[in-house]
Amino acid sequence: MRVIVCDSHEEIARLGADMIEEIMKSKKDAVLGLATGSTPVNMYSELIRRYEAGELDFSCVRSVNLDEYYPIAPDNDQSYRYFMNKNLFDHVNIDKANTYVPDGLCEDTDAFCASYEAKIAELGGIDIQVLGIGGNGHIAFNEPAEALEPLTHLTDLTPETIAANSRFFESEADVPRRALTMGMGSILNARKILLLATGAAKADAIATLCAGKLTTSCPASLLNLHDDVTVICDRAAAAGLQA
Repeated sequence: MRVIVCDSHEEIARLGADMIEEIMKSKKDAVLGLATGSTPVNMYSELIRRYEAGELDFSCVRSVNLDEYYPIAPDNDQSYRYFMNKNLFDHVNIDKANTYVPDGLCEDTDAFCASYEAKIAELGGIDIQVLGIGGNGHIAFNEPAEALEPLTHLTDLTPETIAANSRFFESEADVPRRALTMGMGSILNARKILLLATGAAKADAIATLCAGKLTTSCPASLLNLHDDVTVICDRAAAAGLQA
């Protein structure tokens, strides 16, 4: 595992975009595993800047997103499909037909989850998976638990996650109680993993991840099973690491 500690969010965005650019330039139809949340927004802005400068071409790129609330419509401004359109897809020359986000309105969730895994396999697997990390070590909607689902699945949101996400909704009552999410096995199948973390609230989770031990009480620790993980974080998130 490679850990890079940065002095600014701009540096994090630049280094993360460098990794994605490297993949895109080595494989024009690269499959990008994408994440939502506030942490990757600056990196997406940097990718847009490079596209507008003529440095990147998204025309053949495919993308697969980690998760989506359930139930939620794709045009809801709190859906992750809406987030991706607003923060990346609407601003580059990617074909949205080649962008995949879990269907927050699917009727048969088990069938959908199986089809999502099949789609990832059909695409040839994910070349680089972008991740954030929760303060409790959750990855996507894989929360700390005695046992973790390996593949894409429907999960109940914890009270802590509902409360944390309520800031994006009019009230806590409006937050969906469930979500569709890739499992940790799905994530570990990616060829490369890029985890971005900022802020002191992530320091304990980053410290546990980098300690190298495996525990389902910190799902992110399972990333130690992967042989190509890069963590890019700011000094606040790295505060628990040994010098």
